[in-house]
Amino acid sequence: MKPPKPRIAKPRLVWKYDRRKNVWVPYHRVSWREGDRQRQKTVKLDWKGDAALLDELYWRCQAGNHERQQLPAKYTWRELVIAWRTDPRIQGRLADSTKVSYRRTMDAILMKNAAKDVRHTTRQGVRAIHDSLAETPRKADWYIQTISLLWNYAKNKRDWPLGDNPASGIDLFGKQREFLPWPEWLVNKLDTAPDNVRAAAELIRATGQRPNAAITMRFDHFHGETMTVLDEKGGEFIEVFCPPALRQFIADRRRAGAHVLAKNLTAPLGYDAIEKAFRTWRNGLGPKAKPFTLHGLRKLAIVQLAEAGCTDAEIQAVTNQSAEMVAYYRSKASRLRLSKSAQERRT
Repeated sequence: MKPPKPRIAKPRLVWKYDRRKNVWVPYHRVSWREGDRQRQKTVKLDWKGDAALLDELYWRCQAGNHERQQLPAKYTWRELVIAWRTDPRIQGRLADSTKVSYRRTMDAILMKNAAKDVRHTTRQGVRAIHDSLAETPRKADWYIQTISLLWNYAKNKRDWPLGDNPASGIDLFGKQREFLPWPEWLVNKLDTAPDNVRAAAELIRATGQRPNAAITMRFDHFHGETMTVLDEKGGEFIEVFCPPALRQFIADRRRAGAHVLAKNLTAPLGYDAIEKAFRTWRNGLGPKAKPFTLHGLRKLAIVQLAEAGCTDAEIQAVTNQSAEMVAYYRSKASRLRLSKSAQERRT
């Protein structure tokens, strides 16, 4: 049995009967003529049987502010990122590691700005984002550089009607102080860190990889005495020896997914999540812990290998760092231990 039509009448408000659901549905309708043809556009009002909500939706339509009356924005950040990512002239000359770095930052931009018009981006807004990321200066600078890259690509390669680049000329934080190798007292404090920070630290220090590569390792990267690690700069996986302590750590690790640090069954925890948890833990240790970062664990790996008497070539085989970087951090190794080792060899 058909229910009675609601007795709510307003200009441009029409009621249509939905036979399948046996309900009356309100629509806001606008009609006009184009030459000899009658045109109309209707917007369904999801009033949920609430007269007050219907009134709100109706007046939103009357003002032209209903979401279904809005034309899709042109020149959006989503459109721009997709264009950049699918341009073979761009992608063909980028290393895989560079693509990964850009993807991470572009995904962060899209999280809040995907549907926004690029042309509405202001210099003040870009500067505010940069300032908000001051605690992670490299990330902050990469954000600015990515915005600038995309803006120039849109303007110069896609002929988008853009003005001056809002990211141009913003002072970057630049190269920060060197990554300090962790001291022994801080390593010993890892017992008090959250599980994900302890696990990340173990992976970074034992493999000598960059933090992001270590954090995203899977259980199937470990094969007994060997493990597969990612050379992020070269964009290739290589097989290296897996130290016994790391083998035991992996064997004892509870499996919550494919990754050692699992977000779910198939995805790893992101670097940002681990880094945020690390900073919270580190800040709780007081001001003397503040200079140290997750990257410092990779540098600690060089120092420890040097103190164990490894050659530069051996250290490079483990950490895949440049000869210059190995030589620099080798100088940080304990002079006492190295001098003892050298003198003992003489005798």
